[in-house]
Amino acid sequence: MWNLIPLVWTHMNTTAPKSATFQVNDINYNVPPHPIAVICLDGSADAYLDAALARDAMPNLKRISVEGHRAQARGALPSFTNVNNASIVTGRPPACHGICGNYFLNPDTGEEVMMNSASFLRAPTIMSAASKAGRKVGVVTAKEKLRDIFAHQLDGIAFSSEKANQATLEKHGIDDVEDMVGKPTPHIYSGEASVYVLEAGVALLRSGRSDFLYLSTTDYMQHTYEPEMPESIEFYRQLDNAIGELLALGARVGITADHGMNAKQKPDGSPNVIYLETALKETFGDGFTVILPITDPYVVHHGALGSFAVVHCPKECNIDQVAEWCHQQEGVTEVLDKSLAAQKLELPEDRMGDLVVMSGRDVVLGRTPAHHDLSALKVGLRSHGGRYEEIVPFVFSHPLKSDYQTRLLGDPRNFEIFDYTINGLQ
Repeated sequence: MWNLIPLVWTHMNTTAPKSATFQVNDINYNVPPHPIAVICLDGSADAYLDAALARDAMPNLKRISVEGHRAQARGALPSFTNVNNASIVTGRPPACHGICGNYFLNPDTGEEVMMNSASFLRAPTIMSAASKAGRKVGVVTAKEKLRDIFAHQLDGIAFSSEKANQATLEKHGIDDVEDMVGKPTPHIYSGEASVYVLEAGVALLRSGRSDFLYLSTTDYMQHTYEPEMPESIEFYRQLDNAIGELLALGARVGITADHGMNAKQKPDGSPNVIYLETALKETFGDGFTVILPITDPYVVHHGALGSFAVVHCPKECNIDQVAEWCHQQEGVTEVLDKSLAAQKLELPEDRMGDLVVMSGRDVVLGRTPAHHDLSALKVGLRSHGGRYEEIVPFVFSHPLKSDYQTRLLGDPRNFEIFDYTINGLQ
């Protein structure tokens, strides 16, 4: 059946994509003369796909899982959106591209800031290199916060579903998104914000405006609903419909996620939080600053509570003593000093605090009770950030070449998705 794909593309477009070869971040990409679509399904632990497949809600995923390849890969830590999306679009870990969270304490200024700007990016993107090599690149993200990073040095189209109605030809490479998709701009706190991303990708491909796509959704649904809930099943059914349209248009498709998702609650349903900054100050005194890299503008998702924290200690304190105390706290699973965290987690050491703290599957780390407005949470707390959310789906529309099948037996990473999709498919 796969030999029909180029014919479908040629029939629906006056010109087929050109093959292209380029190198970026020490990786060679030999792009075939087929449309490429890489999808990051934000927050999609395998449990979501399995629940939808069990209810026959994802026939296209079921088909490519058999006729292509379905596996798992390890994401970058912390298992947050900005970190992993930056890794996916550069093909490299955070130590290379420099994005170590959604939020950090900037050592150059001493300010706590969002890492939403491409000014923090230390590596070029695959999409930028593809556009320079002659491919028509289209990038669609649900969250506006990622668009600047994705659009870095890009000669192509890049917009968010969150602000689709504000896209301009000068800034985004397109000014008629709503007309193209045939739908109005969705609300960011909705499943439609993610479905819109994939439908926009379909529209870009069908219209011939793009033949090299990166489509990144949002995890509102996964923060809100467990995998088996009817709302989740319907959401993944809609995503699968759009995936089917990409396949019908001849795209070679690679699907992964930036992180998984777990409930972070006590048996009574209340958030299971360690307020780390409060506890450190009560134990050792003032001067501690706890940075929560999950922090972003979308507080309804997680209340800025995740399973990864960075601790900046006062100069006079004994860091080893603080680390040992953190180790002893119930719910804490790992404590690493700056050097070890940079080495083991592949993080940029100059942008880290003195300690990295990670918590268990059902535990999140906070700053102080006053710092977090938990009233914004619409349902029980579901979040991510630690080890328990780093294993994600790794799915391909076509069978893998033998050398890439062998690589899967080792330690595949979610940020190798472009390499596998471009270089590794038969």
